[in-house]
Amino acid sequence: MASHTSRTLIGRDAELTEIASLLGVRSSERPGVVLLSGDAGVGKTRLLVELRDLAFTEGWQVCAGHCLDFGDSALPYLPFSEVLGRLGADLPQVVEEVAAQHPALARLQPGRRVMGSAERGDDAAALDRADLFEAVHALLEAAAAKAPLLLVIEDTHWADQSTRDMLSFLFSRGFEGPVGLVVSYRSDDLHRRHPLRRQVAEWSRVRGVHRVALSPLPDDAVRALIAELVPEGLAEKELVDIVDRAEGNAFFVEELTSAASGPGSWVPADLADVLLVRLDRLDDTARQVVRAASVAGRKVSHEMLAGASGLGLDALDEGLRKAVEMNVLVASPGTYSFRHALLGEAVYDDLLPGERVRLHTQYVAALQAGEVRGTAAELARHARLANDLDTALSASIQAGNEAMRVGGPDEAAYHYQQALELLSDPRRCAQVDLDLSKLVVSAAEALSASGDPERSVKVLAEQIERLPVNAPSAWRARMMSTQAIMIMNTEILDDPVQLSTEALALVPDGDSGLRTRVLADHARVLAAMGHYDEAQIVGMDALTLAERLDLHELASEVITTLSGLKKSGPKEGLRAALADAVVRAEESGALGSELRARYLLGRSYEDFAEFDETERWFRSAIDRAVRAGQPFAPYGFEARWQLAWVYEVQGRWDEMLVLTDDLAGNPPPIPRALLCSLRFRVQQARGLDVDARSLRKFWAREGGVAINAASIEMDAAGRRGDAAAAIEVYDEVVAVLSTIWHEWFSARIRLGAVTIGAVAQAMPSLSAAERASYVARVDRIHADGHVVLDRYSDPSGHWGPEGRAWMKRLDAETLRARWLAGVDAPPLDALVDTWRDAVALYEDFGHVYELARVRATLAGILRASGDLAGARELADQAREVAHRLGAQPLLDELRALGTTPVREEHGSDTLTPRESEILALVAEGRSNGEIAKLLFISTKTVSVHVSNILGKLDAAGRTEAAAIARRRGLIG
Repeated sequence: MASHTSRTLIGRDAELTEIASLLGVRSSERPGVVLLSGDAGVGKTRLLVELRDLAFTEGWQVCAGHCLDFGDSALPYLPFSEVLGRLGADLPQVVEEVAAQHPALARLQPGRRVMGSAERGDDAAALDRADLFEAVHALLEAAAAKAPLLLVIEDTHWADQSTRDMLSFLFSRGFEGPVGLVVSYRSDDLHRRHPLRRQVAEWSRVRGVHRVALSPLPDDAVRALIAELVPEGLAEKELVDIVDRAEGNAFFVEELTSAASGPGSWVPADLADVLLVRLDRLDDTARQVVRAASVAGRKVSHEMLAGASGLGLDALDEGLRKAVEMNVLVASPGTYSFRHALLGEAVYDDLLPGERVRLHTQYVAALQAGEVRGTAAELARHARLANDLDTALSASIQAGNEAMRVGGPDEAAYHYQQALELLSDPRRCAQVDLDLSKLVVSAAEALSASGDPERSVKVLAEQIERLPVNAPSAWRARMMSTQAIMIMNTEILDDPVQLSTEALALVPDGDSGLRTRVLADHARVLAAMGHYDEAQIVGMDALTLAERLDLHELASEVITTLSGLKKSGPKEGLRAALADAVVRAEESGALGSELRARYLLGRSYEDFAEFDETERWFRSAIDRAVRAGQPFAPYGFEARWQLAWVYEVQGRWDEMLVLTDDLAGNPPPIPRALLCSLRFRVQQARGLDVDARSLRKFWAREGGVAINAASIEMDAAGRRGDAAAAIEVYDEVVAVLSTIWHEWFSARIRLGAVTIGAVAQAMPSLSAAERASYVARVDRIHADGHVVLDRYSDPSGHWGPEGRAWMKRLDAETLRARWLAGVDAPPLDALVDTWRDAVALYEDFGHVYELARVRATLAGILRASGDLAGARELADQAREVAHRLGAQPLLDELRALGTTPVREEHGSDTLTPRESEILALVAEGRSNGEIAKLLFISTKTVSVHVSNILGKLDAAGRTEAAAIARRRGLIG
């Protein structure tokens, strides 16, 4: 068994409710009979334990009996003997009275298992059997007269015939009192000749008998179970592996979880022993069939088994029939699979090394001879495990090519890497006629398309390093050029321009497809890194060569790159060129170019906050990538990420959560982190606790994660009044992003605004010395933001609505921090005007939530200045948005501003909520001015409240008022 099991019922609430209702435990229904079935380990006993606890809570008695696996030596009526023992302990008087009326009951008492004497005849034995059935029935009726009784009989797949007959009698006879019966059995043990199989069919026809089949747990319930078993969590790869292999079986989940730290996908020894017991029921021929099937994997076709098992057709059919009858294999049209995938793994692990090699060799022979239909992937696997490495190499490359053609980049990457591993032996590499660079590039492109560009760069770097000195320069050129492209999709610090330039220098002279490819890549790298004039020249050279050689796909790629260079002109020209590039890419089948052009079109509209067209083009890129089977490919995934951000800006939070939910195919780590960072922002804004620090490990690998996750941490610090923590996060994220990008990256303005806003929230609670110190730090962050603005460069010269809004927010938050600190405080009209400008710019930007936050802050400032009408108007606008979005923290902030009426309690000595709040601050030694700024109200209003407090408490001064309040328990 697993070293630890779950104490919480997970994923079975519906079944528990159904069974409890059928038994009358939680309803007024007359108690019935439930036949509970399910595979071994699926959770029947755990469910019954929960049912027992529920029944106890509802005032029921519960008695359980268990059938045990004694083979042909099973004790008759064993579970009922156990039930009698339990009732004898709990209700001795009832048992004694029933036994007096029904003497046959004594024969079931533990230790007295004499069912009749040898000299008695058959008629007497039959009469005694009927008496015994009546005795048990009478006992249950008598016990139910004291309180409702739930009788549980477990593991009836091991029950003897007498026990089954007793159950048949009880089911058909029924009860006058409240007696409910649950009978459980393993459905996977009921092979076709099992005696219980026919019995269950007969029981199902009895009135009041209900069958409940316990199906495997769904994936989300398995994940929840693992989370309880391993509170510290597992790596996503381990988690997915367990979910996949356990197939919803709770026992398998626990066993695999307890062994999750072990190497590879092996079956734990204890679990393997449990699974392999099933093979003991099979004869030698059936075992041979099962072993051959295990070598094929989870599923095998009939013709494949016939070609590879080494058995004649008659022997194969007989072995298959036995394996299916005993529920080891499950037959489907044309194929067979293991009832439990882990059983197949356990059988395979149990094979001797020689057996494995021999069986894999037989599969290779069958596939190569054309006797059976199979895939290149199957041939590659069997050849590799049969040590036929030459066959494995060619089949792996073929399998990778086939996978890419049908939109399976993950599978393609696996097969290509398998081939590269085989070629790591220099002797084999020298023997085969193969352009290694093309295989390496194929592997890199497959990895990138599957959403793992970092791995792509590593594979390229490793293979370039392995190249012998005398390797063709064309190989090195092709691999370095691809490496430069892949680096641009990561935060790796290598210079892609230098790599691309070196690659171009290595290309052999003359017109060729390779020169065209390297020129096209070089133009793309130059454009991405801001070398626009040079990119134009190189791109035109590449386009001329591509058209001369009729390389239509490469021509489309170059046109997309050249189209993007039109950013320096009117935006209409850029968009027209990119739209044309989309059409050309579609016509030539250049998927990468098509996705890039669609994405760049979306970004063009996004930069100007034209969100309808933004959504149209991003959505088209997402759909195209999904149709191609590459949802995490460059630009396809970026379009999803950017569209999710647009939904957040527009306040379409529920749609954003759907778009960023875990996708089919298990997102790679960095795409998952990017989606998670956006989800966390919305969840935090709705008042949920999120663990943004868990994303720190991705900061240096993806700047987008760093920006969002750091903002979340800084917002949280501001809410708890921790200015030091907010500034610390700012310093840390700026240090990381300055390393992977450059010191004056544009998002530094937004990060600075969020940081200063958090400091401003904490300012009223700081001492005078601390305020001065933090104002100096705020001024430095503010100055850094203006350096970013001064150094910002874009070919269009465009500083978009988002940038303008955050720049004004930076200025506004800085003035607010100074105003709250009382250090170099701005005039009130200057403060208000700056925040009004911020409101206008966020209205232009269209960020629904940030606009509401800015309005709420300005409402507080206006309220403090005495403009109550203006404050209420802004607060009402912010409140409407907060209600619509479910942004509870913002609603709490608005409530704290006092912009909504508060119902006051009556009584001359009863403090209102606002007075209690002010009194607590008075007790901390705050002045009226400090309290005004902290609560965003005027000093005069605070003075009026303090006077009312003194009058209600009959206190001569502030100190006495605080003392009285503590004495009465009005404050902590």
